[in-house]
Amino acid sequence: MNLVHEHVEALRTTLDALRDQSDMITRWGHEMALRLASGARLLAAGNGGSAAEAQHLTAELVGKYDKDRTPYSAIALCAESSSVTAISNDYGYEEVFARQVVAHGRPQDLLILLSTSGRSENLLHAAKAGAQQGMTVWAMTGPKPNPLESLADETLALPGSSCNVQEAQLIAVHMLCEVFEASLAAAQRTTVQQTAAQRRRAS
Repeated sequence: MNLVHEHVEALRTTLDALRDQSDMITRWGHEMALRLASGARLLAAGNGGSAAEAQHLTAELVGKYDKDRTPYSAIALCAESSSVTAISNDYGYEEVFARQVVAHGRPQDLLILLSTSGRSENLLHAAKAGAQQGMTVWAMTGPKPNPLESLADETLALPGSSCNVQEAQLIAVHMLCEVFEASLAAAQRTTVQQTAAQRRRAS
């Protein structure tokens, strides 16, 4: 029972740091809504449990987080099994995401890289490829300093063990999706109001 209590207390510290960075998540969610609604794409990647969270994020965007809405373009690079195995076999695992970023990434697209250590070589290569493609690169990592946060445009860096960081990153993914959908809904309401006002003026 002490182990469970210790785990919860350690997680609380990580979540406190997540709450302190809520402005960043809010800003990211607004930016995601603006770009994806304009036709941009989101690419995401991670290893192990972080791969599952990257796939979770893209599923929420292509499907839905809460309310029914238009689907948006999002690809979890770690879920592309044929590409992952082919690239790993032919070019080495450190290129597994970077080559996909070059294939799919365009200026104005977003690249989100999840890592508890911030030191995975394949994510570092992906971040560099994203920058070369003109993409905006966001990272979710464990404590600073780490190599990935130095390559990303912005980083949500959280203190704690890898386990606690990964748990908090899933919450961050949900928060990001919540802001994303709220921003889309607000933009839609504004458009409806502007259209109604134009019709009133025309009549």
